[in-house]
Amino acid sequence: MTVAQFFGCALIAFGPPISMFAITIATDPIRTIMLVASSFFWLLALLFSSILYSAVTQLNNALIFGVVFSVLCQELFRFLWFLVIKKAEGGLRKVSDGNLQIVENKHILAYVSGLGFGMIAGAFSLVNVLADMTGPGTIGLKGDPLNFFVASAITSLAFIMLHVFWGILFVNAIHRRAYLQLAYVVLCHLLASCITLMNPAYSVTIPTVWILTILSGMLAFIVAGGSLRTIKAAFNGHSRVLQVTTTDDSIPTASEGGI
Repeated sequence: MTVAQFFGCALIAFGPPISMFAITIATDPIRTIMLVASSFFWLLALLFSSILYSAVTQLNNALIFGVVFSVLCQELFRFLWFLVIKKAEGGLRKVSDGNLQIVENKHILAYVSGLGFGMIAGAFSLVNVLADMTGPGTIGLKGDPLNFFVASAITSLAFIMLHVFWGILFVNAIHRRAYLQLAYVVLCHLLASCITLMNPAYSVTIPTVWILTILSGMLAFIVAGGSLRTIKAAFNGHSRVLQVTTTDDSIPTASEGGI
């Protein structure tokens, strides 16, 4: 039973992200490199926040401080990753072998980077839970919530998807200087992370996190150029990509084109 629960919860949390990776990223070496590199930046954010949390000894018992500072560090390193990619655009053009989508379409790069952030964040948040899930014994023998493992997997999946959507919104906000959109990403991240401190009140935390996930997904879909027409084209098997061109040095404009 414990092994079955392990695989079930692992597939709940990582099944959709792995499918996204296999379908949209794995066939492109540049996208794969970008995903791994963005994951490394998330690890740097975790390291930096951990060092500061350990250094500020008087706040070590205040979990809310660690959560807030970790979120701010992640958003800071998301911005640093954006700056690195912006500086590396020339090199990406040279090694892309004629496939310039990831360079010219900022939403593709944001999606790949967001998935990298999300998958490594999900792995770190759930790996210890999965390790204990295989036994010996099972949860709930001492009055603990019986749905802890499933709730943890569902929450991890939500945060993985949130990182994807936050990545798209973040990059779009910087390019368009949409500071309200940028503030939404940071505040949404803070709210989603802080609400988990209410666990094991899963009837409150899980719906709240998933409402934020759906809202962020809708916003990301819109800013990436999504519409009813693109949804119909996807279901009809006509893939389309959003081509991003630049009218000046800072503000991109979008137009659709088929591939």
